[in-house]
Amino acid sequence: MLTRAITGFFFIAVLIGAHLLGQAVFVCFFSLIGLWCLFEFYGIVRREEVKPMVVLGLLAMAILAGLVGLHCIGLIPFIKVWLFVPFFSALFIAALFQKRLFPFNDIAYTLLGIIYAGIPFLFFVALGFVKGTFNYYIPLGFLLILWSNDTGAYLAGRSFGKRKLFERISPNKTWEGFIGGVVFAMAIAFNLEQYFGSLAKWEWASMALIIGVFGTLGDLVESMLKRSLGVKDSGNILPGHGGFLDRFDGLLMAAPLVFLFLLMIQ
Repeated sequence: MLTRAITGFFFIAVLIGAHLLGQAVFVCFFSLIGLWCLFEFYGIVRREEVKPMVVLGLLAMAILAGLVGLHCIGLIPFIKVWLFVPFFSALFIAALFQKRLFPFNDIAYTLLGIIYAGIPFLFFVALGFVKGTFNYYIPLGFLLILWSNDTGAYLAGRSFGKRKLFERISPNKTWEGFIGGVVFAMAIAFNLEQYFGSLAKWEWASMALIIGVFGTLGDLVESMLKRSLGVKDSGNILPGHGGFLDRFDGLLMAAPLVFLFLLMIQ
């Protein structure tokens, strides 16, 4: 528990610092986190019948992240982001030369990793620019709400949890914990307008609802992935916490939907 607490403290400090040090650091840092999550995904799904094309997958994701980052910062127009397409095509061509028994298994898991573990971080990066210019309060608020949801779910589940939410996937999660997490997240969100501004109170609250619901579902989806593969943690880079994919599983589902919500109400 002490190791977990110390790791958590420094990890949160680094995440907050990445927001405060400017748009270039913010974009690079969370793009690299996305690449590492993709690397962890490839590691846990690798089997004799499934061998993702790790180098090409990471390269394609890095190119896409770089182009999206340059667009967000304002250095290239959005149309140039489509330059990543040839790198995705290269995955199919490379499979021709690998002489694998089930090449489309490799291709499918390579692409799935990019979609599931990598691209959501690009939506998170885009949250910092959803107002047109860099505003770190929105992605930072997103993380505060996400952490609040996890904390509220844990406390409510420990105190009142009786009815299982998805017992076959995650035996410890309960409906009481789920509701407690959403309520606590919304309570925090209602106060963010006072300190962070950037969005109206109802917009922060709507974000909290999306994060509370889909962040929990994202957690369950990652648990389903690990359970189906017989894996406890996605990695061991964070002592006491597992891997980055374990720590950001709620972001994977919630970030694209929050970005879409904010984009639609502009």
